[in-house]
Amino acid sequence: MATLDEVEITEKLGELEGWEREGEAITKSFDRGDFVGSVRFADSLVAPAEEMNHHPDLAISWSEVTVTISTHSEGGLTDNDFELAAKIDALA
Repeated sequence: MATLDEVEITEKLGELEGWEREGEAITKSFDRGDFVGSVRFADSLVAPAEEMNHHPDLAISWSEVTVTISTHSEGGLTDNDFELAAKIDALA
């Protein structure tokens, strides 16, 4: 899978609400109200990640889950990253 160029990345970021670029990744934080909500939200990400065989980095800090997505094997951002981000948004 090919990495996206700067124009494609900017365009795709514009289609997603709240996601930001951090180097060769995109990231977004989700406030789930408390620790239990955060863990349950993180658990809900397992199915789409496994389905796509594309796994985000997750950081939980009590009520907040920060999701970071990149295609490490390609060394940058690909269509898969933005597809997974959209699926995660749908679960939020």
